[in-house]
Amino acid sequence: MKRSATAQWKGTGKEGMGKVSTQSGVIKNKKYDFRSRFDDGTYTNPEELVAAAHAGCFSMKLSFVLGAAGFTPRKIETTCSITLENGVITESHLEVKAKVPRMKAEKFAECAAEAKENCPISKLLNSAITMNAGLM
Repeated sequence: MKRSATAQWKGTGKEGMGKVSTQSGVIKNKKYDFRSRFDDGTYTNPEELVAAAHAGCFSMKLSFVLGAAGFTPRKIETTCSITLENGVITESHLEVKAKVPRMKAEKFAECAAEAKENCPISKLLNSAITMNAGLM
């Protein structure tokens, strides 16, 4: 399986502007620029898109891990924060809350740790991955 996205950029790094689109069309010609990446701009930026990818990938992987352990989650809510320092992504932090009937906190922590280590986006990132995970 392969998935793709396209980025177009016009102008200089600081004054220019780009657009990103995904193969599925869910993201289509969404603007990004210097201000949205390094200041208080209102467009998207690569780090925000990585955060969305990591949160989504982790949540799905956690669902699979929970299922393999005999549990069906009612809800998994993951927020991912990406830290960019000096032009390098240094950390991806996951805040996870889940509602899983009959699950003990200790077992949930094990499952969340397994999902964090093995989700494809976690494996892709060359940065620290931290997490706070708990049951609702």
